Amino acid sequence: VFQVMESLECHFINGTEKVRFVMRYIYNRQQYLMFDSEVGHYVGFTPMGRMNAKRLNSDPDTLEYRRAAVDTYCRYNYEGITPFSVERRGERGA
Repeated sequence: VFQVMESLECHFINGTEKVRFVMRYIYNRQQYLMFDSEVGHYVGFTPMGRMNAKRLNSDPDTLEYRRAAVDTYCRYNYEGITPFSVERRGERGA
């Protein structure tokens, strides 16, 4: 059995003042490729990941699209997730 997974994460620091978009590619529970908006390019962790990172980093349109995800994916969806994530912080132990 083989498992392929892609994970998209948005990290909000102080509301939307500082936002970080992270995209992880995982194969059989091992992360092989990652895009981090703070780094600004793909990083490979295995031979296959490094090969794909080199290919993706050589395409300026792909990099521009991923860098824009901070605004188009994270900040765009911030208002929808705010009531469930930010405003409920103190209710866990109550």
